[in-house]
Amino acid sequence: MGFKLNLTEDRTITRPTLVPPPSDAHKYSRGHAMVWSGPPLRTGASLLSTQAALAVGAGLVTILGDKAALTEQDAHVTAIMLREADDDLACIDHRVTALAIGPGAGAGIADIVCALLKRDIPVVLDADAITAFAGDSARLFKHLGANDVMTPHAGEFARLFPDIDIADRAAAAYSVAARSGAVVLLKGPQTHIAAPDGRVAVNRHASPWLATAGSGDVLTGLICGLMAQGVPAFDAACMAAWLRGCMATLACVRGRG
Repeated sequence: MGFKLNLTEDRTITRPTLVPPPSDAHKYSRGHAMVWSGPPLRTGASLLSTQAALAVGAGLVTILGDKAALTEQDAHVTAIMLREADDDLACIDHRVTALAIGPGAGAGIADIVCALLKRDIPVVLDADAITAFAGDSARLFKHLGANDVMTPHAGEFARLFPDIDIADRAAAAYSVAARSGAVVLLKGPQTHIAAPDGRVAVNRHASPWLATAGSGDVLTGLICGLMAQGVPAFDAACMAAWLRGCMATLACVRGRG
């Protein structure tokens, strides 16, 4: 299963086209998404991300972390796999096709983020993986590429880019994409996505029910799951924003929550 991005003339994201997997597909051909776990007592955010990556069609999804965190994760997962991180990250083999880090990850993860970015695998950075570089964005930027995605909300954006005015969100997203070399998804009532090559898009299909803890973690997982299947970073960010908005819209129709 995969999706094809659809945009209107004014670059508004519309319903993606569902693309079924070929008849000879197997779990590895559908991609392997890996999400960095938060520490013990902070594992819920990364669990939400992995569940979203699996739901959006990744063939394999693995939570990566230390043994204590994985013991906690093991009480909640079934189809999602667990893998203990080693010092040189050799546990990330050639079959891993996308990575995500940030949800619930905690402080002091800048070194891990840089190590993951050096693996030449598409990476989604959210939450703590962004704020870890507050005051030192240049260190992050030298490792980022056009296949990577940052997903800040307004607060995270301001901490990493205090010199960029967020009043014009579209311009702010593009400014950071051009500066960092990565795709930037700036979350808000209207979510703006920008690529370093100048492509931009906006998701207007959303709901105020997204203003709840965990919705950003789900977005991270959706992007990672799509990229694991070979969807380019910009397209994955756009379609994930629409899909998350669709979930919230359905929640409004069916009842709160």
